[in-house]
Amino acid sequence: MTDIPKIELHLHLEGAAPPAFIRGLAAEKGIGLDGVFTEDGRYAHRDFAHFLQVYEAATGVLQTPRDFARLTTEVLENCAEHGVIYAETFLSPDFCGGGDLSAWRDYLAAMQEAADGMVDIIQLRGIVTCIRHFGPEKAKPIATCAAETAGDFITGFGMGGAEDVGHPSDYAWAFDCAREAGLRLTTHAGEWGGPASVRDSLDHLKVERIGHGVRAIEDPALVERLAAESVVLEVCPGSNISLGVYPQWSDHPIETLRAAGVLVTVSTDDPPFFDTTMTREYERLSETFGWDEDVFTAVNRVAARAAFCDEATREALLKRLDAT
Repeated sequence: MTDIPKIELHLHLEGAAPPAFIRGLAAEKGIGLDGVFTEDGRYAHRDFAHFLQVYEAATGVLQTPRDFARLTTEVLENCAEHGVIYAETFLSPDFCGGGDLSAWRDYLAAMQEAADGMVDIIQLRGIVTCIRHFGPEKAKPIATCAAETAGDFITGFGMGGAEDVGHPSDYAWAFDCAREAGLRLTTHAGEWGGPASVRDSLDHLKVERIGHGVRAIEDPALVERLAAESVVLEVCPGSNISLGVYPQWSDHPIETLRAAGVLVTVSTDDPPFFDTTMTREYERLSETFGWDEDVFTAVNRVAARAAFCDEATREALLKRLDAT
């Protein structure tokens, strides 16, 4: 499966940091990380709430633009090993300068320089994200950071974090700000929040993609709407199963959604936290649902068309998929 060119639209940069990378960086800085790792060296998480705690503790060792530049190179190398030719990663100014625009510019420049150094192997675009459980007021300066740095690299805006905090409409100002700056929009919904969170995100935030979105399957009318409006779902099956949204691969609705005409893509979310890779995702989808190269190519074409990139990049991606 590594030889299939892949496009990944739902990847958290900090969440893609390998445990060894974080342990090494913590050792360099003399930072203790009690409770972050299991005895065999993996990230520890019991449920979604604990996952967020471990995530924020682990990524707390990323403190400087250079740290994020090193991380960007590490993550892109790992992606490329699994056949990813284009990726979009969620970046939060909350973690890169505390929402300060000047500091964010420094972090962004370092990450973009690292990404530029890998462009012959894999292309990267950034989606600035506010953190839902930090609250709507904290989302406003993050949207401003996104709007002020929109361009060839920062091409989108979204929201991550705990879906049970607030209502999507509370964050409308931030999404309106990003939209006015020309940024494309996505948001996490339909993972823990249920179908209503997807519907409310479409209605109030006016996004064109939904991160996860899989619990839309519980509402047939919503499934019909997603298909009719060509809303793209950034589906992360391994993540959903690892966190207990679904108990096992055969229970995951990705194939049912695809068969209903919903546009689905495949991503890893926070791969080392969930012991997955794009290769692993493809293998399990093939084993469980019988997906073959034709299906994977079709799904990657959906991802290419939905990517928050310029048209020249999109056409190049589609040509590469067609050639394969």
